[in-house]
Amino acid sequence: MRAKRTATGAALAAGALAVTGLALAPSAAAVTPQSATITASCGIFGGGSATLTATQSGTSATLSLTSTAISAPVTVAADSITSTLTMAKAGGGSVVFSGTKNPVMNPGDPVSVGPLSGTVASGYSLDAYGGSLKMVIFGVTVTCTASGPQSPGPFVF
Repeated sequence: MRAKRTATGAALAAGALAVTGLALAPSAAAVTPQSATITASCGIFGGGSATLTATQSGTSATLSLTSTAISAPVTVAADSITSTLTMAKAGGGSVVFSGTKNPVMNPGDPVSVGPLSGTVASGYSLDAYGGSLKMVIFGVTVTCTASGPQSPGPFVF
């Protein structure tokens, strides 16, 4: 009988620890929405619709941008575009995402940059409208700005 009580006590203790571990485990960070659309103008380089895709892991976040409205004029090597994406933060300020990640792009291919890395805090609400994307390609700086708020809405981390 004593062995049975010890086994039962051990099982209850293990169950209590498991429940405590679940209660104290950090929640998974998620950004919503995961993608949004903007209309951007890049001056003499063109403009049009672009899609932003966001991911989050804790305070680290990445943003990628792809636009079929803007195409590569020449062949661009992988990871050769230096990009800085500045996102407007609700309530003021901004958050910068940067990096040199891009796929190989042949003439006529859609422009694509990212993932670009940045740091966020829980509750940040970020929109491309009010920010900008600067890309340095072969020494030429291309600056794109959104002409209105992103749809369906800002990224909330």
